[in-house]
Amino acid sequence: MILVPRPWLYAIWRERNAPATVLCVDKTGTLTFNRMSVQQLFVYQPSTVSSHFYDVTLHEGEALPETFHELIEFGILASRKDPFDPMEKALKQVGDDYLARTEHLHHDWEMLREYPLSGELLAMSCVWRSPEKRLVIATKGAPEAIADLCHFNAQQMQDLEQHISTMANAGLRVLGIARAIGQHQMHNPSNSLPNRQHDFEFAFLGLVGMADPVRPTVAPAITECYNAGIRVVMITGDYPATAQNIAHQIGLTPATEVITGTELEKMPEGELLSRIQTVNIFARVVPEQKLLIVNALKRCGEIVAMTGDGVNDAPALKSAHIGIAMGERGTDVARESADLVLLNDDFSSIVQSVRLGRRVFDNLKKGMAYTLAVHIPIAGMSLIPVIFHWPLVLLPIHIAFLHLIIDPACTVVFEAEPEESNVMKRPPRNPKEPLFSRRTLRLALLQGLSVLVVLLAVFAVAFYSGHGEFDARALAFTTLIVSNLSMILSNRSWSRTIPEMLHTPNAALWWVLGGGVVFMGLVLYVPLLRHLFRFSFLHFDDLVVSLTSGIFSILWFEGLKIWRRKRSYRVSI
Repeated sequence: MILVPRPWLYAIWRERNAPATVLCVDKTGTLTFNRMSVQQLFVYQPSTVSSHFYDVTLHEGEALPETFHELIEFGILASRKDPFDPMEKALKQVGDDYLARTEHLHHDWEMLREYPLSGELLAMSCVWRSPEKRLVIATKGAPEAIADLCHFNAQQMQDLEQHISTMANAGLRVLGIARAIGQHQMHNPSNSLPNRQHDFEFAFLGLVGMADPVRPTVAPAITECYNAGIRVVMITGDYPATAQNIAHQIGLTPATEVITGTELEKMPEGELLSRIQTVNIFARVVPEQKLLIVNALKRCGEIVAMTGDGVNDAPALKSAHIGIAMGERGTDVARESADLVLLNDDFSSIVQSVRLGRRVFDNLKKGMAYTLAVHIPIAGMSLIPVIFHWPLVLLPIHIAFLHLIIDPACTVVFEAEPEESNVMKRPPRNPKEPLFSRRTLRLALLQGLSVLVVLLAVFAVAFYSGHGEFDARALAFTTLIVSNLSMILSNRSWSRTIPEMLHTPNAALWWVLGGGVVFMGLVLYVPLLRHLFRFSFLHFDDLVVSLTSGIFSILWFEGLKIWRRKRSYRVSI
């Protein structure tokens, strides 16, 4: 589901140095499916405006009234013949469904020129030539852009905005459609077409309201982000009312305040930095304005993750601490500018990547803490006998045997460990916090020292009570193996105890534990191996001593987990 185009260690480094506090996400295709369907139609006839709204979903299976045929006809003409844009596909689909046996579909018409949508004018126009050599121009786009092309006055614009609001409040994406007036026959129009869409005389036809269903995984993912202390900011090109409707559906809060792209560019620096800390909805935003949002959030001290898919999104993706490109619909430029590429353009995938990053970081700390802790008794039992003139406890073959357990434990077992139960219920880490914090270092040192103290006690008691060197060494080494395996079990989780973790799946763990127990049994009870390791035969009561001592060495850590959990519970109450 998630593709990391850079080495995984680098991804961990990014997660370590930039634990996201804000997720800035596109609405269309990330929070929604980007599967448009025509839901409402409005034909612009000022004299009878109230009677020309039509809800397609309320009249499924019925013929489309003739009044709305031209609106759909020119919506299709303002699109490419073989569309890939979801809005154009929706227009083509409604045409196939309702206009198939009418004169409003023109498969034999020739497209002469396309005027693409731009940042200055959010409208797209297509020039067509009919078999009768008649020139027809159709345009679609943002309603205010289409109204501008049609030279609406203030009163007309005010009336139109009421109908736009009606559709937007229903959570629909609103599209305006117009046609050029005064078409005439031209045999060679290609050289005489104007360079600008404004040079045509357009007549406004009406509005099309399109529904884009919200992904069912988004609302739970938003809740998970809030539990994890991560703020979610929605950025969309739709109307504020549309954005607020979607925000209510997915549980994005607060949904009362919206900043538009126009307001964003005109807003003074101080006001922008103040409002951007509380406003989580940005509407009527063009891709270039995403960079303003990212930089403002960064100046407020946030760690920003930004999603994007277009060429114009590249600056914002590059500027964000964590740039996330959409793999399904993203351009090559966006992918190259991003740190992560999602193969599934779903908001829940982003949340899963946060969960994965936290899990990997936790497991990395656990593995490092275990590695440090287990080497303290190894180093101590190699050095202290020399100081006290005791027989050597650990020979080279013993240390080699220990590393047959230590190496797979810190590289495989902890890597395969599932995430902690509270991994998405804690706030993002402070990016200034070191990977190996003082708390982690203290826990590792205490674990290692407690095991070392127990080993010294076992060896000293055995040696000074009259047991021979081989007896004392066998007891101490067996205790060290038990302590080592107990440390692996205990460090699987720093919040749950060993019995609570026994049912948590980790196949690698049982291979390491089983292998350690089996090989220890062979070393103790196969004469050749016992002689090689300089051990004596251990009886049942000796094994009980080693087992009890090894488990006792890490009991304090298990008690600490329970104490901290009870303390947290009392604080929450």
